Amino acid sequence: MVKKMNFCIVGGDIRQIFLSESLIADGHNVRLYGYSPRKINADIKIEKDIDETIEKSDFVILPIPSSRDGKTLNSPLSNEEINLDDKLADKLKDKIVFCGGAKIFYELGEKWKNINFKDYALREDFAILNAVPSAEGAIQIAINESDKTISSGKFLVIGFGKLGKVLSKILKAMGAEVTISARSASDIAWIESLGYEAAETNNLPWILDYDLIFNTVPHKIFDRNNLLKCAPGTKIIDLASKPGGVDVDLAEFLDIKVIHALGLPGKFSPKTSGEIIKKIIYKILEEEKLWKKSE
Repeated sequence: MVKKMNFCIVGGDIRQIFLSESLIADGHNVRLYGYSPRKINADIKIEKDIDETIEKSDFVILPIPSSRDGKTLNSPLSNEEINLDDKLADKLKDKIVFCGGAKIFYELGEKWKNINFKDYALREDFAILNAVPSAEGAIQIAINESDKTISSGKFLVIGFGKLGKVLSKILKAMGAEVTISARSASDIAWIESLGYEAAETNNLPWILDYDLIFNTVPHKIFDRNNLLKCAPGTKIIDLASKPGGVDVDLAEFLDIKVIHALGLPGKFSPKTSGEIIKKIIYKILEEEKLWKKSE
């Protein structure tokens, strides 16, 4: 028998709508706050009183990213702003709060530092699961940006981390010619053993003649030196977190198109993304012995 839990979801985008539907399907009670009924296509009751919404819940789920400006909660589907003030901190102080990016809260004051945040975005398993929808979203952008098929394309993937591995695998499975760059000798060896062309990130070839370049490394890889190596008409899809890995002003001057693609799971695979968030929340609850799937 599944133990019924009381969740409230405050703020967020369509991912949180799918998350709420999935939690309800599992038999849990879910309250939603920070949404305009006109902006969502879901037959879910939207709460009007944030105090009651949080008070009657065992667990609070905040969005990913938690905030985009450090002043208000990320709530693009709401007609009203949810301020990150001490009043909200007081409401959350006795709750277990799941969020996608707790660091920004700790900068808001002492009251926020005492809240029991569970940052699902910092977990390794979340990053691994999220790599697939991120990679698929990146490839969809590539398809829209190209006049060639993926199977006839030549691509460079910068970085052999979680996203780089998944992205390269999907590109290769689609028949593309894929080169991957990495820094460490062990990563270079792995890249070559898996049948890819390998390059050193710190020493890229003098001519980067690719249909499209994917950057997954959150450092300024494409500075003046590397941008000048790019062939005319090169396009770069920058998947790295802000501020990204490309000198955007110089790229524009050199007529190199840069697409800084962030939050791809939420844009291209919101239902899958919602399921991933739920899965990680369940894992955290089980690991901390706060809940069991069955009793």
